[in-house]
Amino acid sequence: MTRSAPLSALPFAALAAGTLAACAPLPPPAAPAQASPQEAFWRALTSHCGKAYAGGLASTDARDADWAGKRMVAHWAQCSADRVAIAFHVEDAEEVGGWNRSRTWIVTRERSGAGARFAVSHDHRHDDGKADAVTFYGGITADGGTARAQDFPVDDSSIALFTREGLAASLTNVWRIEIDPAGTRDAAFAYQLTRRNDPSRLFRVEIDASAPVPAPPPAWGW
Repeated sequence: MTRSAPLSALPFAALAAGTLAACAPLPPPAAPAQASPQEAFWRALTSHCGKAYAGGLASTDARDADWAGKRMVAHWAQCSADRVAIAFHVEDAEEVGGWNRSRTWIVTRERSGAGARFAVSHDHRHDDGKADAVTFYGGITADGGTARAQDFPVDDSSIALFTREGLAASLTNVWRIEIDPAGTRDAAFAYQLTRRNDPSRLFRVEIDASAPVPAPPPAWGW
């Protein structure tokens, strides 16, 4: 006949097992999930909400000679969960008040998180607030881009607008927005236009996003 363990030994065995389990090293904490490039880009873009920064034309295309040397200000004028409106002000002595305030870039997020898609639209107004004949054109991202930059190839509705207005050169536009998070050393913002059918075309504005300036008056119509 097999002898069973004395009942008095059972509590000690259980206590010893529990003590060993308590002394075992804990597993390391799980690493925080890394933000997708799209989410990181959106966080960087929205981190500047309410701020304004100055810069100027960085490209040298002769077609943009009228822009050269002019002071430019980008103002994150309005922000919501899925929409950022950046008013773009260009110093211009020929305009009332010395500034052209006709342009606002509107970036929208159509889906959040990984796989998010963004759109950029150009709101062009006259100084009386009325919409320009060529307005609300833009593009939609075709891939994930990076945490710092997103490209926006021209969308179908903009192609139809450009065709109707006789702007054949714009049918292959690709816009780009580059942004560093607010507070980053030497943070920068860039707006760029290229064209797939014209490798020589480059329009690029660079803004110092590390040094805020006073917010300008609202863009025309805003």
